[in-house]
Amino acid sequence: MSKIGFIGLGVMGTPMAQHLLNGGHTLFAHTRSGVPQALQDAGIQACASAAEVARQSEVVILMLPDTPDVERVLFGENGVAAGLARGATVIDMSSISPIETREFARRIEAAGGEYIDAPVSGGEVGAKAGTLSIMAGGKQAVFDRVLPLLQLMGKNITLVGAVGDGQVAKVANQVIVALTIEAVSEALVLAARAGADPARVREALMGGFASSRILEVHGERMIKRTFDPGFRIALHQKDLDLALSTARKLGMSLPNTASCQQLFNVCDGLGGAGWDHSGLVKAIEHLSSFAIGDTPKPAA
Repeated sequence: MSKIGFIGLGVMGTPMAQHLLNGGHTLFAHTRSGVPQALQDAGIQACASAAEVARQSEVVILMLPDTPDVERVLFGENGVAAGLARGATVIDMSSISPIETREFARRIEAAGGEYIDAPVSGGEVGAKAGTLSIMAGGKQAVFDRVLPLLQLMGKNITLVGAVGDGQVAKVANQVIVALTIEAVSEALVLAARAGADPARVREALMGGFASSRILEVHGERMIKRTFDPGFRIALHQKDLDLALSTARKLGMSLPNTASCQQLFNVCDGLGGAGWDHSGLVKAIEHLSSFAIGDTPKPAA
């Protein structure tokens, strides 16, 4: 049994923390909105600050929205660095800048701690089921030491390389996901506009080379018009910003990623920042003046 700190108890963090608690570990937690009473009733101990969490913990896990949030929690007033014991480990499971991650790790290691970046994929469903894909960066020995904790939260767990490489893998993941959602959106809107049943088209495509988890899950959401967030468009915009800013610093181009970001911006302009990212289909529909479910008119 380990003493684990957990900071960031949102849609993803809450079930992840619960899995650690169910695994028999003692948890100390802090979040800006307050530790949910249900978690406190289950045995998680609420702390007044990130520094207090760190003082109590051998391992501190972060699950936060963006790069500035991680920097603030680590190095701001009453941050993790102020309370971290020598030899303790920080595991950042947020999705943030790979370049900034390497600097954060340098500062934590200079203070006597260890650092693993371990962003996740799988959304709220994966967090609740404990089946997240986890992409880690860090030293092999540190990764091996914390692997049993990661295994309580995920199934496909890979040490990609050095610190920051986990974040690189997550950025790559988000590029692929965004571009695939965009492709499925175009295909299903085209099918519907041409007069075919998009549900039947999706069923046919699921048996061929175009089959994918996104066609299966997000394609169904597009057809059934269920855009309650599993992963919000605003968060995917943030991840594509990370991809594009990283590419800019590396002197390379990601043209289709930039196009997807513009389509997410259309959704944002339509009031959809809080939609599930499968709602990108609404940008294609808006630009086409036709939505899945509309009655197609004869082609001009």
